[in-house]
Amino acid sequence: MKRILLRSPKNPFEVVSPRMAYERNLIGDNSGNLVFMHAAHKILATSEATIDHGGFSVAPRLAGSVNERYDVYVMPMANAFRPSYEPKLKRITRFIEGLKIPVVILGVGAQSSTSYELDRLKPMEATVRRFVTAVLNRAPSIGVRGELTETYLRSLGFRDVEVIGCPSMFLHGDRLPVEKRLPALDRTARVSINVSTYVTAMGPVVMSHLERYPNLTYIAQDLTSLGLLLRGEDRGSDTARDDPLPVHVGHPFFTQQRIRFYVEPWPWMNDLARSDFSFGTRIHGNITALLAGTPAYVLAHDSRTLELARYFEIPHRLMSKVNADTDAAQLYEEADYSLMISGHSARFATFVDYLGRHGLQHVFTEGEDPAAFDRRVAATRFPPAVTASRGGTMPGGLAGRWLRARHRLAVHAEERREQIGAGIRLTRKRLGRLRRKLR
Repeated sequence: MKRILLRSPKNPFEVVSPRMAYERNLIGDNSGNLVFMHAAHKILATSEATIDHGGFSVAPRLAGSVNERYDVYVMPMANAFRPSYEPKLKRITRFIEGLKIPVVILGVGAQSSTSYELDRLKPMEATVRRFVTAVLNRAPSIGVRGELTETYLRSLGFRDVEVIGCPSMFLHGDRLPVEKRLPALDRTARVSINVSTYVTAMGPVVMSHLERYPNLTYIAQDLTSLGLLLRGEDRGSDTARDDPLPVHVGHPFFTQQRIRFYVEPWPWMNDLARSDFSFGTRIHGNITALLAGTPAYVLAHDSRTLELARYFEIPHRLMSKVNADTDAAQLYEEADYSLMISGHSARFATFVDYLGRHGLQHVFTEGEDPAAFDRRVAATRFPPAVTASRGGTMPGGLAGRWLRARHRLAVHAEERREQIGAGIRLTRKRLGRLRRKLR
């Protein structure tokens, strides 16, 4: 029996309330993380494996315990090669360096602009080198999301780099049943939009589509939006009430109750299956639609969205070619899914070959029952979408401030434990050197 420790915040069948998901940040700031992490669980959940979930980041001091209890550490990852993530990447690296078991990376990515500039990553090259070296000391290769990340790691001198995409797209194995159910989108179409709330160019797109499509729904993914729905209050008093982006409760998406937030992938997927079209800047918001069989279109605003869209041949357009006149009906008309569908089987074969070389079996092989996972999902009662009318499960501002303060204290406590541990290790080394001198 293969004992797998998966980098994931929780078991896919552990039902938590939206409030708990917010308080414990079980979405890792973005609910799209759960899509690829839970997909990885399904793919690896064979009859010969047991899977435990170790959270987003395992403390380095626990490496010894992990070595004793598990046979492999599997890490589904996202855009980890970005400056803002460097402190966490260092901590993850220290943990890996303490492991004696194999480490398998399922799709790590670099983050840059859509022109794939690498200069912005230069300040963290030493950190990335140390991470990749730690992985390759415990694995035959490292799996990356796409072309940019492959080019980046090869520029740092690494050769054992394989492009494998993201496990989310292989939730159904080599099948990807997407089809246009309407000849064209009209004003009555059920359109879903996803928005990265820091991409200001999406503001005019949001407002124009609110006017054009009465059945438009916004599916939010960021932790702050979940907090807005639960608390019913804004990020702060300086939030502009006329901001076209949905970052305040006075936005039409909130006041017209057209916003949804899912803390589990499965209700999200079920609801998107009833949509006619999904589009926007969130790569996993659109991948979730594709997994539900619904046509989707990616508006690529950075390299992480672009390289995945290119690798999987998902219909996409650069944000530089998007403006207020861009219409979902136009995107729907030009979207061609033939290459995405016809090439999916080969991409899946690449992915499972990668797993095999790293000593992992998958649930889509002969003799396994991948539908067992789906049946268990269907039998589990997950919380529905949090909406502007259904939010209010958390008391107002005081509770919200308490939760944020509690989260900050927890993070600070963990950082202090790491500092104390580092101090103890340094002291032991110094004592060791002193003892050797005294001899």
